[in-house]
Amino acid sequence: MDELTAVLEGEVVTSLKSRQAYSHDASLFELLPDAVVFPKNTDDLRALTKIAAKYRAAGQNVSITPRGAGTDMSGGAIGQSLVVDFTRYFNRITAVSAESATVQPGVYYRDFESTTLKNGTLLPSYPASRDLCTVGGMVSNNAGGEKSLQWGKTANFVQSLRVVLSDGNLYTIKPLDAEQLRVKMAQPDFEGRLYRDTYRLLEDNYQAIQAARPRVSKDSTGYHLWDVWNRQSGVFDLTKLFVGAQGTLGLITEINFKLVPKPRHSGLLVCFLKDTRRLGDIINAVLEHRPATFESFDDNTLWLSFKFFPAFLKTLGLKRWLQLAAQLLPDGLMLLRGVPKLILMIEFNGETPETVAQKIEKMRQRLKPFGMAMEKDETEFKSQKFWIMRRQSFNLLRQKVKDKHTAPFIDDLVVPPPCLNEFLPKLRRIIKKYRLLATIAGHMGDGNFHIIPLMRIEDPAERAKLEPAMKEVNKLVLSYGGSLSGEHNDGMVRGPWLGQMYGESMVNLMRQIKRLYDPQNIFNPHKKTDARWQFSLNHIRKSF
Repeated sequence: MDELTAVLEGEVVTSLKSRQAYSHDASLFELLPDAVVFPKNTDDLRALTKIAAKYRAAGQNVSITPRGAGTDMSGGAIGQSLVVDFTRYFNRITAVSAESATVQPGVYYRDFESTTLKNGTLLPSYPASRDLCTVGGMVSNNAGGEKSLQWGKTANFVQSLRVVLSDGNLYTIKPLDAEQLRVKMAQPDFEGRLYRDTYRLLEDNYQAIQAARPRVSKDSTGYHLWDVWNRQSGVFDLTKLFVGAQGTLGLITEINFKLVPKPRHSGLLVCFLKDTRRLGDIINAVLEHRPATFESFDDNTLWLSFKFFPAFLKTLGLKRWLQLAAQLLPDGLMLLRGVPKLILMIEFNGETPETVAQKIEKMRQRLKPFGMAMEKDETEFKSQKFWIMRRQSFNLLRQKVKDKHTAPFIDDLVVPPPCLNEFLPKLRRIIKKYRLLATIAGHMGDGNFHIIPLMRIEDPAERAKLEPAMKEVNKLVLSYGGSLSGEHNDGMVRGPWLGQMYGESMVNLMRQIKRLYDPQNIFNPHKKTDARWQFSLNHIRKSF
């Protein structure tokens, strides 16, 4: 610690109070760090990496865990050695145009978006935690959210990265054509060896790697080896390896994002579904109309929003809160006629309000034969009440349910949307079998669901449910050709089960990549391919 303090321009904090504050994120887990580091610049990150490597080589258990806002739900933002907080100093937006922006990883997405919107553009892969998360966390998790149905995930928008690698040097990573790749591989240095060895691993195992690609529209598991090297186009793109790597391969210092125009107008058709037996047919009918977003949340989330409605006052301010209250009153009265099992939110965009209204009405007519109650909210203002419920449900669970605590361990599964009418009843049976009170919300158009149980984790009988329930849910998801994580990544909660999803031979290729880029395991150990369930289980929080 003395050496770090002497060398770094930023701060090194070792007080117990600070270490405890950084010992958990939004996950189930708790790891108490030795110190919290606030690097001031890239030279600090380079020095930090070299010092960690030196002590690691001497047999000391020194490692580096990068951290943004700490909203990670998989345990990816906690570590036992040095936790590096990027929000204090790596928080500058260095360039913005109508097409792209260059930004440091510690910038909060809310601040980034307020800047890009001045040009009428945005980064559309934001998650539900958009008001809380950083852009670095979005890159590290390959975040997605409500706009992913139309735009895809964060990996689609990263044009280049600046990264400190395990040798302590700073590199620029971007897509390369065949000639640029040849030049890189010819370099007689650490970078050249990385490109040569990565290319050889991907080329020698090309067919097996391509066959391992998840067959769903969203995935944040493992390392996306299948997206790095494309024989047909001749493009070699290491950004695809680092996006979603959860800081296990190096430290990202700068990101260049591609941006897209913000829709001029948008509105919702909201459907109140009491019977899910025809859900698959409903999904197919909705997707025929190509909505911009297609979201959902369940009855538990709905009641939670009504029960804790006063909590929205702090988030919204008095004026918006009163407007929302006026909007919600008719919905509260409507619920007296029966609570739906699922609320479906189907959003359309358009250049004019009239265009949006026409799309919503066409969708309503198409869905009339299903006999659902429906509500047209043809402007952003009218639809805000449902977006607030959808986006804020997890925060409400964390803050307001005092006798139980959020337990995100089956929180991010993906299955093909047409399977949902079969899949969801089976999932509910598993939840009921283990007596879990859980909210279910998700991205219906992608088949991506967030199941957040409420549990007394400090109770050994409750903790004993985690592994068997997780295994049953994983088996069910994989039986439908799904993915264990669409957005929240592996971390400590899903990393141990990568072999169940990909098979050991493919996970071994991913481990080879980890060893190639981080041979001393300096960067964020116990996550992704380095995760072991017994370690994770031993570090579940015992108090909240």
